[in-house]
Amino acid sequence: MTRRLVLFLPALLLVLGTTTQAQAAGYRYWSFWDRTGTHWTYATQGPSTTRPDDGTIQGFRFAVSEDSANAKQPRLTSPDFAAICANSPATQGKKRIALVIDFGTASDAPALRTACARVTPDATTAEALATVAKPLRYNTAALLCAIADYPKQGCADQVTDQKKTPTPHHGPSVGLLAGATAVALLAAAAVWRSRRHPHD
Repeated sequence: MTRRLVLFLPALLLVLGTTTQAQAAGYRYWSFWDRTGTHWTYATQGPSTTRPDDGTIQGFRFAVSEDSANAKQPRLTSPDFAAICANSPATQGKKRIALVIDFGTASDAPALRTACARVTPDATTAEALATVAKPLRYNTAALLCAIADYPKQGCADQVTDQKKTPTPHHGPSVGLLAGATAVALLAAAAVWRSRRHPHD
């Protein structure tokens, strides 16, 4: 009994320590969205291969996301094509694409802007974006890294979400110390008991 408890103590500390240090990883990048009906839908193609029709609304959002399932949408929940393109009347041989560009929170960058891109009928979303939000920056894999020069460095950098970390410090948490203390007391009690009753 005593031997089992003593061996269990370091094992429990290892498990608790691993759980305490667990952190949620994500990527800080520009996500691309289609406006489908009254909802934003994560785009199934990239902006360099998407060729939207005239009257389309599309969005970009810069934020930290773990994957497409939890990616943050543009915060303009009810974009109006007519309002966004009010100052860009229809022109023969051109199509108009309404773009919502959300730079993230106010502490990161200017919050949000809208623009109406007037481009040729076969233009991609990337080409439409380039007419209203230069400069754009791509990496060698053709991933969109920056819109309007934001951010100035990096491209889909991996980050750790400290808010999801159980303990804000590198040291052991109160729960970890309490658990370790409880197990240590049990082990000590078992040792004391075995010495008093060696034949138990």
